[in-house]
Amino acid sequence: MKKLATLFLLLFMNSFCFSQYDASPKQIDSLINILNNTPETTERTPVLTNLWRAYIQRDSDKAFGYAQQLIDLGKKLNDVPTTYTGYQRMAIAYSYTDDLENSNKYYRKGLKLSTEHKEHSCIAAMHLNLSLNHAIINRHDSTLYHATKAEKHFLIAHDTTGYAGALEKKAIVYNDLGQFKLALENNLKAMRIYEQYSDDRAIRSTISAMNAIGYNYLKMKDTLMAINYYEKALNKYKERDDKLGVIFGLTQLGVLNLSNKAHYNTSKTMLLEAKDLAISMKSPGRLSMVYYGLGLYYKKGKIYKEANKYFNQSLKISDSLQETARVTNNQIQMAEIAFIENNYNKSIRLSEKALALAKQKNLLETQLNTYNLLFKNYEKLNQTNKAFSYHKLYKKINDSIYNIENGQKLSELQTIYETEKKEAEIAFQQKEIETLNQKIEIGNLKKGLYAGGMFTFLAVSSLLYFGFKQRIKKNKIERKKQEEIYKQEIAFKKKELASQTLHLVQKNTFIQELKENLEKIKKSPELFKVEFRRLVMLLKKESAEDKDWEIFKSYFTEVHNNFDNKLKAIYADITEKEIRLASFLRMNLSTKEIASMLNVLPESVLKSKYRLKKKLNLNKETDLGSFLNGL
Repeated sequence: MKKLATLFLLLFMNSFCFSQYDASPKQIDSLINILNNTPETTERTPVLTNLWRAYIQRDSDKAFGYAQQLIDLGKKLNDVPTTYTGYQRMAIAYSYTDDLENSNKYYRKGLKLSTEHKEHSCIAAMHLNLSLNHAIINRHDSTLYHATKAEKHFLIAHDTTGYAGALEKKAIVYNDLGQFKLALENNLKAMRIYEQYSDDRAIRSTISAMNAIGYNYLKMKDTLMAINYYEKALNKYKERDDKLGVIFGLTQLGVLNLSNKAHYNTSKTMLLEAKDLAISMKSPGRLSMVYYGLGLYYKKGKIYKEANKYFNQSLKISDSLQETARVTNNQIQMAEIAFIENNYNKSIRLSEKALALAKQKNLLETQLNTYNLLFKNYEKLNQTNKAFSYHKLYKKINDSIYNIENGQKLSELQTIYETEKKEAEIAFQQKEIETLNQKIEIGNLKKGLYAGGMFTFLAVSSLLYFGFKQRIKKNKIERKKQEEIYKQEIAFKKKELASQTLHLVQKNTFIQELKENLEKIKKSPELFKVEFRRLVMLLKKESAEDKDWEIFKSYFTEVHNNFDNKLKAIYADITEKEIRLASFLRMNLSTKEIASMLNVLPESVLKSKYRLKKKLNLNKETDLGSFLNGL
């Protein structure tokens, strides 16, 4: 087995003899010459592997041929590492030609072979490759299944970086599913692993994880934490002198800092620096991104002429690169400026262009924004029929997105609950096994004691002693079982608390939306007749009761019974409102969700968080949410 593992390692090392997936004609001739003069032994394996690498990006037929030669050689010599390498190379070759069905077929052959010989690093690699193939065609369940399998075998093989790679793959799937808390959890684990290593690959992976974590926080509406991680990634890019990475980091932070008026000048400095770098690096994709950011900066400052100039420049580049999402984003921004400047016809033209592209690519949020813009434009032009029809389309898409997001949140809660439940079941089963083993040991001991008839007194004494000891153990086991029951009850209460929290968020979001709709009806009496009956029905269904908060509070108290006392121990004069805010933060609710529940603006929540952090004497580096979770 040790010899087999060594051969696998040697093959892996030999595969890096030439620059990745390429070789010069001279190197290829040299390899062919070596191959022709090498007998049919395992010495041919690294030569065939490097010939495959040399041709995979220039001549797929020859790459397939060398992969087949590896398989044939391995079978002829009954050499598992060579056969495995052949299966792996054949699978990769098929993935290069987008034939994922045959690619998966050969990955499964490699998986079967490595499973038979218990080569866990190879089993993990095959599962990870299968997860990558399934991810390409959005088979999320299969992707998660193989990534989870890869995790398990990477851990058995003590390959921590491989394990981190599997975590990242799962995080990507959770992002696609809109389950950002689970994505964040996996990305944080991966980043902590990569940070333990100093090689180039680990550093690049650390930066990638930091950007992914920043994105997760952004989707969870926590801008401050997003900025924190994007800044960390930017510093790493600068340390490596990775100019393309620096452009990305500066642009991201430049745009994010626009949410704070105090950082406007910082935003401009970052975006202009990114622009100069993008021009010097001759990177049109990055330049398009920077121009869009500068457009947002000038639009925020109400300098609309400059904003339009940059949006137009970004639009031209992104259109030439066929970056549909950025094309529509630029069109919507210019349409919004036209609306502000009372140029309604221009705003309508730009909105309709963006809408056409958004429908082609099924960009729901873009469709939502364009329908809303068209509704407002036609309302200003007093074309009530058109305004009403676009308002209906806006509501339809808005409800669809709202339902998708809530479905994603519920699915995420269910996944978290089921994961915790499975972990508790596994722990419980392990305890049962330990209990049975203890009973067997005690039973065997009893038999031995009974057999020693010559030493009756000793036997009786021993039995009394061990009986007493057994009773202690039995009590201990019963206590542990009871603890497991309590843990399951707490897990159930947590699920109830999470469901109640989501209910409160949905209800308060509904009330806020209802207020906005009533304002629109007030401004457009024509909408009143149609909308009135629907609003009454919705109000009956979703009528908010004062007891909702009390129900939430009772669930929260059952799960976190000393939370209030611990806060008061740190700061005795903490108010009821501050305790309520801390409770919501302890539930990992976003700023927007808390604002909805407290019926205030998100900015007010941010200020309250700052004041609470100050009262608790936390330093700048300490994250308030993490601190509260640790109580």
